[in-house]
Amino acid sequence: MELTRRDALAALAAMGTGGAAVAGVAHVRDGDADGSGSDDDGPGSDGKTSTTPGDSDDSLLADPAIVEAFVAVAEPVYPDELSGIEEFVGTVIEGRLREAPTADGIRETMTELDELAAEWYGGRLSTIPAADRDRLLREVGADVAEEVPDGTLAERVRYHVVNELLFALYASPTGGELVGIENPQGHPGGTESYRRGPTR
Repeated sequence: MELTRRDALAALAAMGTGGAAVAGVAHVRDGDADGSGSDDDGPGSDGKTSTTPGDSDDSLLADPAIVEAFVAVAEPVYPDELSGIEEFVGTVIEGRLREAPTADGIRETMTELDELAAEWYGGRLSTIPAADRDRLLREVGADVAEEVPDGTLAERVRYHVVNELLFALYASPTGGELVGIENPQGHPGGTESYRRGPTR
């Protein structure tokens, strides 16, 4: 099953994030994959995405390092049968970091988790194996913790990271098809603890 930009925008709408602004971010992220930024954009166009003077693509994205870390965490959290995770998670998290009222908590919690990965496993989340990312989440206690936005690290990871990813997945059309699966096949030890629905 493939997650698409349509899934990401639908998830963001369900999460209360403005779709228009996020669509613009998605446009920047992938160089306008839908083709509207092709070489025939019109007179004087060089086929490149236009930006405000002094801006680069990275400057238009919301915390690329945080987005990259979320994509890395999604791999052990999401079922194996899903593809298109990088674009889906990237678009969702960029939108959430720009507009969500919990953006600061999301950013701070993921930064702390990423630093812990470097301390315990010798590398940032995006550089260590998926099995180590899964192990880190369990060692932190995110698989059994309550969902508390300003609680312990385990509670905040559960709320701001794991639940953020799961809510986005199950709020999307493609992810919604997985809701009825009792225990999706995924990763060693099963994924039931990660699959219990987030409460928002």
